[in-house]
Amino acid sequence: MAASSTLPVVVPALLLLLASAFAPATAASPSKRPTHQPLLFPVGLAPLHQKQWSGRYATAAVTASAAAATDNGTANPFTAHYFLQELDHFTFTPNSSHVFSQKYLLNDTFWRRKPTAGPLFVYTGNEGEIEWFTTNTGFMFDIAPEFGALLVFIEHRFYGESMPFGDGPYSSPDTLGYLTSTQALADFAVLITSLKQNLSAVDAPVVVFGGSYGGMLAAWFRLKYPHVAMGAVASSAPILQFDDITPWSSFYDAVSQDFKSESPNCFSVIKAVWDVLDDRGFNHTGLLELSKTFRACKTVQSADSLSNWLWNAFTYTAMVDYPTPANFMMNLPAYPVKEMCKIIDSFPAGADVVDKAFAAASLYYNYTGDQKCFQVEGDDDPHDLDGWGWQACTEMVMPMTVSNESMFPPDSFNYENMSEDCLLYYGVRPRMHWITTEYGGHKIDKVLKKFGSNIIFSNGMRDPWSRGGVLKNISSSIIALVTEKGAHHLDLRSATKDDPDWVVEQRRQEVEIIRGWIDQYNKDIEQMWQ
Repeated sequence: MAASSTLPVVVPALLLLLASAFAPATAASPSKRPTHQPLLFPVGLAPLHQKQWSGRYATAAVTASAAAATDNGTANPFTAHYFLQELDHFTFTPNSSHVFSQKYLLNDTFWRRKPTAGPLFVYTGNEGEIEWFTTNTGFMFDIAPEFGALLVFIEHRFYGESMPFGDGPYSSPDTLGYLTSTQALADFAVLITSLKQNLSAVDAPVVVFGGSYGGMLAAWFRLKYPHVAMGAVASSAPILQFDDITPWSSFYDAVSQDFKSESPNCFSVIKAVWDVLDDRGFNHTGLLELSKTFRACKTVQSADSLSNWLWNAFTYTAMVDYPTPANFMMNLPAYPVKEMCKIIDSFPAGADVVDKAFAAASLYYNYTGDQKCFQVEGDDDPHDLDGWGWQACTEMVMPMTVSNESMFPPDSFNYENMSEDCLLYYGVRPRMHWITTEYGGHKIDKVLKKFGSNIIFSNGMRDPWSRGGVLKNISSSIIALVTEKGAHHLDLRSATKDDPDWVVEQRRQEVEIIRGWIDQYNKDIEQMWQ
């Protein structure tokens, strides 16, 4: 891929959650969406169930209670519900009172109702269908019994079934203008407050959980709505990935370091492949040969498509470099970066660099071996993440560059080019500093130390998003739990018998901290009623 081209769209075509930045390359045509950050971290979209409404609530006539397997394969039932949510929480314009049905999932298997209501553990939904995040957040199911907790998973507006304008269209500010993080946080606050009243559990403590973008929302929710949630677990939440707080090259430097730490040769092969692809894909004959090498289902039209395919595989594999097998993004073995590098290093001396890179990337796309060909171009997003393009073009501006030390081609960030791309595609210009204006970020240690409390920021240093996270304790109650070998919100996944000791210990610490929050909250409530 030429250094002058925009960085590839790192979305799973799921996260974040997870995510390449806008680069200074040529402006996108109106028919092509501008490239943007890798998903913070990301199920087929099911038709909206017929609902039975009672007030602002509805329960699906056909629910999801038949049990969904969490990330360790354990079946955990939940029921699908719907809440009539206002479109605009912050104005009184004619459209503001428009309502839409927001989906949320409940599991009350372990909820303690007497003598006092147990806590609500609430997942603040990310940029995708809520079932996806529910089935990959087994930690909440694992700890619910000891807390007697009610589990609530709320879908983010404009994702999954929670679409305010039905079938759309969703291509202009007239509809997408209501897709903001502040509106999403207000949705959570209104739904949680109403749900507690409906369940006669007004005094029950609420702890919010989230991973990646969901983790950012969890942390921001605790700061913005401390009267609704008394604690937050923010896993792999890059709330410092904005402005100039975090070095712009840190994300791709971290991806590169993951591979380099496994094998310098692996790093060198990947670093070399981009120029080779550009050279060979210069004409139609070269693209035909490359299409065969990559087992593309259709002849690719651009070498950039092949570069994007490889780029996504290496980036997402670094993000989900879990110590146990997982299928969050794709079906992958334990420590998939190590396995990729083993593939590259197994080739004989003098083997073609493109063959090596393709074989390694195939681990990501085809570990199960059931793919006869690959949709290199035009593959639809299976996790319903289209709204993230709008969010990246409005408020979620995370500048990213690629340094000379990276295994990816060097590239830079240019706000003007990004702004033009967003204007062409969405008709808006991004507000580069809005997130830090709304939620803060600069000098966060000094700011939150004075007024914040009860937040766990957990990060694993194998995850490139960790560089934009909170990595040091801010106070006695704003804690950073950092693991050297952890990956993207690994701690929120279900416990397995093969978990290394350091993961077990991290989760133990989180449980201990949460218990302390809830115990103190209950003592405070008791004193209020004396």
